[in-house]
Amino acid sequence: MITVGRAVAAGAAYSALVSLMLSGVSRYAIKSCRGEPLPSAVVKPWGLAGDRRWMVVDEAGDPVTARTFPRMILIRPELLPDGGVRVTAPGQPALAIARPDPAPVPVCVWGSELLADFGGEAAACWFTAAIGTRLLTSEGSLAALNDLIAGGPLAAEGPLPMTRFRPSVVVAGAPAWAEDGWRRLRIGAASFRAVKGCDRCVLTMVDPQTAARGKEPIATLARHRRWDGKTWFGMNLIPDTPGAIISVGDDVDLLEQVPANDGPPR
Repeated sequence: MITVGRAVAAGAAYSALVSLMLSGVSRYAIKSCRGEPLPSAVVKPWGLAGDRRWMVVDEAGDPVTARTFPRMILIRPELLPDGGVRVTAPGQPALAIARPDPAPVPVCVWGSELLADFGGEAAACWFTAAIGTRLLTSEGSLAALNDLIAGGPLAAEGPLPMTRFRPSVVVAGAPAWAEDGWRRLRIGAASFRAVKGCDRCVLTMVDPQTAARGKEPIATLARHRRWDGKTWFGMNLIPDTPGAIISVGDDVDLLEQVPANDGPPR
């Protein structure tokens, strides 16, 4: 997912000469847990290397996410050189989970039936105790959203940090909502297709530092960025150059764009 940074007024046109830069790269090793900011990352066919390759599931194989268990936001994963992951959380001892041996178990992700490798009983018990029973954004769009929140009835909940949206990459230098019209872009040596906007869920209303839940940004997005019964912020990217490395400070070049008058592609 991409997001775009500090900007001119929402919807304003901007010149192709505007300089864009990659201002942030983050990896979320375990879906719904805390992210890890990185200076650079390798691009894989499915996204950034190590990003959201682990997932917590219940006994039925369905995803367990911070939408239902906000305390997952407080769990901090760290990928290990051997392919495993080390996890820490408030009030819990650290646990190193080895890369599991191939022992496929059925899981379900957004309606898709898949096979995953089980991380072990120790990991299952650790997450049960920690919980108490999931690519591109821009700085400009976040700044515009925070301005809207500041002028609304829930101003006390703002301003919100970019971490609320859990983006893999963040772009600086574009006007607010410009990414709605992006279709192809290059970040450093890596090329991507922007294929779909990101419809936002209740997870964005959870403070990543405290796990407390409010009403923003969904309340404001629903007033200003609502189409097809959903609220939208950021874009989903598909990489076209697996193996390329992107780094904070890389130039971002727009290769194809269309007018962004009706929100992102949906």
